[in-house]
Amino acid sequence: MLTYAGNARIFLYGNSVDMRKGFEGLCAIVERAFGDELTSGAYFVFINRPRNRIKVLYWDTDGLAIWYKRLEKGTFPKCDAKGVTIDRRELLMMLEGVTPRHLQKRYRLP
Repeated sequence: MLTYAGNARIFLYGNSVDMRKGFEGLCAIVERAFGDELTSGAYFVFINRPRNRIKVLYWDTDGLAIWYKRLEKGTFPKCDAKGVTIDRRELLMMLEGVTPRHLQKRYRLP
């Protein structure tokens, strides 16, 4: 079970990633693409080329952790942008297989 704070930042890496990568490989991608965000408490989402596997790398108070999911059928939605920030609602919909046609964002407090 993946749990995260409501104010956590979630970054979706737009390019496909080799799922054989572990901590060191994913950390190198994060440092290249997102700078010094690795230990900030943000979550980094990586998807493979066939879009049937997803890894989430995050800092868990005393070290790095990886959450991994493999789909038996279907695919995760495609993201063309590189280094996109998504909110927790979009991540949950992605993990549950919901593909919205249009998201209407309501007023959000800063």
